[in-house]
Amino acid sequence: MDQFEEAYESYKQQGTPLANQSDSAGKEEIIAVRKNEEDNIIAIKTNSGRELDYPTALAEAKAGNLANVDVFHKYGRDILRSEPDGIKENNLDQLPEF
Repeated sequence: MDQFEEAYESYKQQGTPLANQSDSAGKEEIIAVRKNEEDNIIAIKTNSGRELDYPTALAEAKAGNLANVDVFHKYGRDILRSEPDGIKENNLDQLPEF
């Protein structure tokens, strides 16, 4: 294992055990999105049937109520995105529209 692999393995071990696991128990999952004319996501629909506008979805994600999504800061604002898992089909942009 070279120095870069060692550094990455060390990085993966950081954080609490729960932070290194996918814990979606009790959390809603995003199953569909609504986009505007510019192809931006403006709302989401959860598996419980709730339809949330984008700011509300961000707040829910920050509170830990939505599974398999991350909130990060880019372009001077918070952005909602799917957790990177290598599966293109479950990316927010790939979900069905409602």
